[in-house]
Amino acid sequence: MTGNVADVFAPAKLGPITLRNRLIKAATFEGRTPQALVSDELVEFHRRTAAGGVGMTTVAYCAVAPEGRTTRKQIWMRPEAVPGLRRLAEAVHAEGAAVSAQIGHAGPVANPASTRLPALGPSRRLNPLGVSATRAATRDDLGRIVRAHAEAALLAAESGFDAVEIHLGHNYLVSAFLSPRLNKRDDDYGGGLAGRARLAREVTRAVRDAVGDRIAILAKLNMDDGVRGGLVPEESLQVAAWLEEDGSLDAIELTAGSSLLNPMYLFRGDAPLKDFAAVFPQPQRLGVRLVGGRFLRAYPYRDAYLLDDARAFRAALRTPLVLLGGITGAATMDLAMREGFAFAAMGRALLMEPDLPDRVRKDRTVVSACIHCNRCMPTTYRRTRCVLVE
Repeated sequence: MTGNVADVFAPAKLGPITLRNRLIKAATFEGRTPQALVSDELVEFHRRTAAGGVGMTTVAYCAVAPEGRTTRKQIWMRPEAVPGLRRLAEAVHAEGAAVSAQIGHAGPVANPASTRLPALGPSRRLNPLGVSATRAATRDDLGRIVRAHAEAALLAAESGFDAVEIHLGHNYLVSAFLSPRLNKRDDDYGGGLAGRARLAREVTRAVRDAVGDRIAILAKLNMDDGVRGGLVPEESLQVAAWLEEDGSLDAIELTAGSSLLNPMYLFRGDAPLKDFAAVFPQPQRLGVRLVGGRFLRAYPYRDAYLLDDARAFRAALRTPLVLLGGITGAATMDLAMREGFAFAAMGRALLMEPDLPDRVRKDRTVVSACIHCNRCMPTTYRRTRCVLVE
């Protein structure tokens, strides 16, 4: 690359750390934590990704509280998790990459039938995942959860992690507070956008106050919920501007969609209804086949599919931004750099080919073999993988 355009494979600063390049393995739940702790298989998953050439890999997902898991077979950040997290960090570092922990609270996306704890949200609503009601979080709940984010970030730093990514997207708890569709509160955490953004600002500030400059702090922020009445880009851009003003973040990764209401808005491509149905017992299996299309709505895939919305954020903000969505080879990596994004994140492409970054670095004609069938998505219930290669 020439001129002022960054070379995606050159070292880059991210807050207090330096990555060997500008490629980040996006957070994708690995399905490899059966005891809610790091397993040998999880270590190997991220070691392979690191060996494949990314600058940083993201462990997903590290809940800040037991009820903040989507299922009980997810890591939640507590002292017992530190030895395994430390072992994972050491394995990634040995391959020359950095490692980040995605920390957050699932809120209404949690499945209370699995966690055996109530799901929390900004307001009371029916939780279709657990056939129960999501309980409206109290002010005490919110104070506890804000503190839990700070404690989780400290545990990540203690475990040798280089960064944390705070989950503010996909209608997980903080994202649900941002959504006018899901947040019907009339207290300081509801109403207009300033109230709905209060929790996001408190969480990110608490994490910064806890870890200072020991590690990098990113946030994953929805640009658009992709649902009627949800958060839209204009509001999200204002939230991002407030987060920038607060000075709590080293970078923002831009995302979209709702795990609760419209998950395919993020993934784009095919909606694998049959594969999703197969992971459920009857009668849920039949239900997914009959009405699952209302929830799993397919959206056409194209490379760099979140770029159009992301451009407005890049034009308005000084904060380094991470472009996600359809990064498949040198062309889209270079496009992200030309458009002024500091980093590019890859998900499904690395699930299929963990060594794709190194192969692209050596031969810029190489492109991802991922066909965006999204059949990897149902595998998260057991062991996340590309079904075409494993």
